[in-house]
Amino acid sequence: MGSLPEPEAHQSHKKPLGIRFVEHRKKTNLSFRSHQAIVLIVTFFAYTSYHAARKTTSIVKSALDPTSSEVGLKIVPWKAIFLESTPRNSTSSGILGNGWAPFNGFDGTELLGELDVAFLAVYALGMYFSGHLGDRMNLRIFLTIGMIGTGFFTSLFGAGYWLNIHSFYYFLVVQMLAGLFQSTGWPSVVAVVGNWFGKSKRGLIMGIWNAHTSIGNISGSLMASFLLSYGWGWSFVVPGLFIAFIGLVVFLFLPVTPESGGAEQEADELDSPKKNGEGIKEPFLRSDLEDEEKAVGFIEAWKIPGVAPFALCLFFAKLVAYTFLYWLPFYISHTAIDGKFLSSGAAGNLSTLFDIGGVLGGILAGHISDRLNARAITAATFMYGAIPALFLYRSYGHISLTFNIVLMFITGMFVNGPYALITTAVSTDLGTHSSLRGNSRALATVTAIIDGTGSVGAAIGPLLTGYISARSWNEVFTMLMGAALVAGLLLTRLVMAEMAAKIGEWRSQARPRVAEGLDV
Repeated sequence: MGSLPEPEAHQSHKKPLGIRFVEHRKKTNLSFRSHQAIVLIVTFFAYTSYHAARKTTSIVKSALDPTSSEVGLKIVPWKAIFLESTPRNSTSSGILGNGWAPFNGFDGTELLGELDVAFLAVYALGMYFSGHLGDRMNLRIFLTIGMIGTGFFTSLFGAGYWLNIHSFYYFLVVQMLAGLFQSTGWPSVVAVVGNWFGKSKRGLIMGIWNAHTSIGNISGSLMASFLLSYGWGWSFVVPGLFIAFIGLVVFLFLPVTPESGGAEQEADELDSPKKNGEGIKEPFLRSDLEDEEKAVGFIEAWKIPGVAPFALCLFFAKLVAYTFLYWLPFYISHTAIDGKFLSSGAAGNLSTLFDIGGVLGGILAGHISDRLNARAITAATFMYGAIPALFLYRSYGHISLTFNIVLMFITGMFVNGPYALITTAVSTDLGTHSSLRGNSRALATVTAIIDGTGSVGAAIGPLLTGYISARSWNEVFTMLMGAALVAGLLLTRLVMAEMAAKIGEWRSQARPRVAEGLDV
């Protein structure tokens, strides 16, 4: 059976200008593998730039509100010792480092928290609409618009520094619009990568590719920290210009599908889900739905088996991951490690080890799920493994710097492993479900549903931590361990289905051996 015809919205009669230029210079068409390499590289830098722009706000908080580090310390017994060793300027003084109105008042921390919640709430809501639009537009154009829009509003936030703007609502509206445009990124890049890579090695490839999240966080932190000494506005403007530039690269070089890139699909297409109209077949992806060639609607996408459990699992997984993203540097700087307190800068640098552990966790989770052909079992196992990792980090991370580093790295591996797996390989598997017959117009919608639901948890986790940490960090870690447990339990039905399928496979393989023994 031949391949399904591509929808007009995804067909391009012209290759991207950059691809045409490269082929003109080489005087030959690029191979399929060359196109795959371009897709991986361009989408990698695209989402790296998204996270670099997103990370800026958490770095600049200390410049906007110098007293923000006192949050959550109201009953910590060593508060006085720490503040005496690192005195802070009074918000009423007129010296440099006094913050930026309206964030340098008594309610500055709450206002900054409202910016975070507003950004993540709009981001989560926008994700659902972005997936719906992305499946009905040319993803290259859609992603370019999203990146340039993100760059514009990120820079506009920083422009408040030179324009001497002190209206909270200005920063709130700009941050919300930045979150709206940021929501275009993830559904688009996952859909494009899913179009070019089949199932056989998807977990491993996407696990490695997903390192862009951690690299974006690290590079965004370093970039914003370096530029902070020149004025906090630069910490927004430069990342904003960077993501806009990468958006132009996307427009020039990103082929959305093999058809739009004019690539000849050979044996190296890695079992593309589009090949012969085939869909992904997993034990938890068996379908009761009728085959459809039209674009999948929002409600229909929710009905795909596996979408709802994984979306809800990601809600709790991202609650844990984003709590660490927003609060880990603060937690480290306010925890005595071997009897000593680290500076804010040293704590920020040390916290990057959580992201590095997350890179390894994403690669391991992807590789293991490929080898076992069991996404749910792998994700649930990592979530359950995160529970003792969180307990050990809270209980023993203060003993010495070495203990802190090792336990933080392990915690990052278990926390970010399933997060990376679900948002990449699992989303793509579900977006190419057998009922869809390889229709890539479901990829962005399914990805948006899963990651959008997860992003709601990403907004709630840091918000709850701000209140709970004022009472006790033990309660914060109890909340995180509970969230990890619930995330694993939500996959129970899918885990049982995969285990039943595995047992069936083992029994079917054992029967011929038993029969041979009886014949002898």
